[in-house]
Amino acid sequence: MNVKHILEGKGSAVTTISPGAKISEAARMLAEARIGAVVVSDDGTTISGILSERDIVRMIGTEGPSALDRPVADAMTANVITCKPDDRINVLMGMMTQRRIRHLPVVEDGKMTGVISIGDVVKERMDEIEADAAAMRDYITGMTA
Repeated sequence: MNVKHILEGKGSAVTTISPGAKISEAARMLAEARIGAVVVSDDGTTISGILSERDIVRMIGTEGPSALDRPVADAMTANVITCKPDDRINVLMGMMTQRRIRHLPVVEDGKMTGVISIGDVVKERMDEIEADAAAMRDYITGMTA
């Protein structure tokens, strides 16, 4: 399975925010959308950074509540790790675990085409394992019938 397959199931909508928006606005967006990260972008297709709940907590932890009035650009991760639609799920699982990241923007031809989370990757892998187990059960049942 690959990233393209995940996006076909979940869709390619991406929640973005401007680098100049306040961190408090980003926190509100995350809460309302029930997501863990937002892509920072001026135009919705190019990536300036990514802002996660962890980034917000770290900023508040070091600067206190006044951090919420700072611009997103001050707390975002600028060096964003991305993936491609043809990337395999098992490779992404390793990358996300090793780098301790939970969200990967999907980029194709220089433009963002979606975002996948560790939850998306785990769900896809679990579905694949369940399908393999069902096929094995059917095979074994067919042999004994």
